Order: sequence, then structure tokens, then C-alpha cells
Amino acid sequence: MEAGRKVYCARSSALAFALAVTLSGCQSKGNVTEVLDPAAIAAPAEQATPAGQNGGAGTGPVQATQSLGTGSAKVTMLLPLSAPGTAGENGRKMRDAAKLAMTDIGNGLLTLTIEDTKGDSTQAGKLAVQAITTGVKVVIGPTELPAAQHIATLSGSKRPPVLALADNFAGSAGVYAVPLSEADSAAAGAAGLAAKGSKKFVLLVAGGPNASAVEKRVANGLSIYGATLAVTVPYSGGDGAAKAVDEMGSLVDTPDAVIVASGDSSPSPVLAALKSKRIPGKAISVVGTNRWLEHPIDPLFEGAYIATLDSSETGPIADRFRTTYNYPADVNVAYAYDMVALTAGIASAVGPDGFSKQVLENPNGFRGSTGLFRFRDDGSSQRSMPFYRVQKGALKLVAKSTSGF
Repeated sequence: MEAGRKVYCARSSALAFALAVTLSGCQSKGNVTEVLDPAAIAAPAEQATPAGQNGGAGTGPVQATQSLGTGSAKVTMLLPLSAPGTAGENGRKMRDAAKLAMTDIGNGLLTLTIEDTKGDSTQAGKLAVQAITTGVKVVIGPTELPAAQHIATLSGSKRPPVLALADNFAGSAGVYAVPLSEADSAAAGAAGLAAKGSKKFVLLVAGGPNASAVEKRVANGLSIYGATLAVTVPYSGGDGAAKAVDEMGSLVDTPDAVIVASGDSSPSPVLAALKSKRIPGKAISVVGTNRWLEHPIDPLFEGAYIATLDSSETGPIADRFRTTYNYPADVNVAYAYDMVALTAGIASAVGPDGFSKQVLENPNGFRGSTGLFRFRDDGSSQRSMPFYRVQKGALKLVAKSTSGF
């Protein structure tokens, strides 16, 4: 068991999903163990949508504004419900996940208002400002990166916490990054090797706005184990990968491991350049990231280590989600479910005014359907993830967790 107490948020013992929270010292309404015990949460007034009613992935009706629950904690969720293509599909999946979480735990604790951003960053920003200035306790979303970045620039000590669902958002004070970032995956993967004795690392990172965040997270993660990031080499497309590998060789001798953070692009060009230098080999390992897995597993991935989310964590909620909505859950479903469940759990534990920095940045973290995670004071998230190695074209488990907290 991780440090701290595990507490399960569930409507009944039949609910397999668990959200464990450890909120030491937050006693405004009793301790969390008491409040979040399944028996302490009243059964919801309404049931989830019967199986098959939606008929497909997030194809339920789109409403510009939808209100769920009757609780005293007012929460706004910003989703691209009517956006075209994948963005809209993901938004509707997140809406369905929110509805399931409200049925499971939130209906008596939250009044959740879901607003349609239409996938437009300007509209998302406008809705966020509206929510922030009208007394909501928490904002969940947006999914649009520019909108999340805009919210992070807004000042005001009374701004409620924002649980941003945008991919590749680095986070900012009070605006917390929810999805697993490449920076976090790279840091966790490097830490997995550092915990086994590797000391000297090199980072090859795709140039761009995320490069510095990746470098900072990796360096911080390695320092915990007494390991060091010897050099960071940014690279670009074209022949940039080969040049970066050559530059690495001129800057550092025999590192224990090379981390490849490839961003949106396939890591294969970098891996081909490394292979020409006989890396990975007996003396030098390669660490990949979750972004690699957005591409088909290439034979060049063989032997690399990757820390990423554990799909088995979402198993219980995935089964119930499919039964309820007649289509499969994915990581977007898990993120949305977790944030609504977390918000309801905190409201239950410490009341509708309990969404403080101290509570949200609890160092012991929270356990949801995406595993164990915590928010840091800079708005980034940190996750304890399984550690895998690519063998014969598949991920093979090396360790159940790269680290605790």
C-alpha cells in the first residue's frame, strides 16, 4: 500500500472503481476515512443511462449547457461537445464519464454544469473566465491548450482551482495539468532506471515549447536518486536526429541511458541514429515516453524502457462504462471520471469550500482510474506508473510502479 491510507469512493461494494485520497490534517468535516467510506455516501437519486441508449462512442445529444446533481459545491466543466472530428468525440466521451461519476458519487455533493466550448479556444477561454468570476468552486477543463495557457496568465487570489484537461499543458500555479505529459513519462522512465543504479543520463528532446519542461522534470526526477542529467540535446526534423546523436557523442562519454522525448513525431529517426552507434547495448539503455505509443511499435523500439499508464487500472470503470453507454472507455474517459470523482470526494471530505491549495497539492496524492497521481505547486502532475520494456513488439512489465510518493 502506498504511503497514507487508502480510502475508497464508491456508491456500494459493487462499484469496483476506487479513488483513494489521503488528506492529512484536513478535518473540517471529519477525516477522509470516515467521509469517503462507501457506507457514508448516500445512494444517488438517479441511475446511469441504460446500456445501449447512446448507441455509439459519445453520440448522445449535445446540449450547450447541461446541469447535473444538486450538491452545494458548484463546479463547471468545459468540454468540446459539438466540435468536429476527434475533439468532439473525446468531449462527448468525457461528458458521459462525468455523468457516470456523478451517478456514482457526485449527485448529492456537486452541482456540475457542463458547458460546450465547441472546440474553440476563444470560446473556451470566455467560458472559463465566466465560470471563474461567477462563484464556482472548481473548473474542470478546458481541453483546448491555448485556452488552458490563457487561464494560467489570469491573476487573482480568489480564482478557483482549474483542473485542465488539455494535452501537453505544463501546468501553472492553481491551474493543474491532468493528462499524463511527456515530461512526466520521461521523468518516471528515467527514474525507473536510476532506481536500478543508472547514474548518468542524456536527454534527446524534440525542439519546441515543451522541451524545457521535459528537461526540468527529468532533471528533478533523477536528482531524487542521486543521478544526473549530463546533457540535453534538442533536435528538429529532417537530418536533425542524426546531428543530435552525433552532438551527444561529442559532449558526453558513455552515458548509462539516453532518454528520447520525441513530442508529436515518431521517435524512429532518432532511434535509427542511435542504433548506428550501437545504442541500446549492454552498457547504454534507451528510455522512451508515452508519446511513442501514439505510433505503431517499430522494431527500432525494441529494448527501450517506457513508463506509462496502466490500462488495467481503468478495468473496473471501463467495464461499467461499456455496460452503461455501449461503447468502450479510453484514457479521456478515465481522466474525466477521475476529476469529477476527485472533486466530489473532496467536497464530501472537507466541504464545498475545501478546494484549497493544501488539499489539492497533498503530497500523498490520489488514486483514480489512471493510477496514483498528485498535483505539484507549479501546476504539473506527477504519476506513479508501471515500468515497461519493449520486447518482441509489445510492452513487457518490468516493475508495477516506477515510484511511490
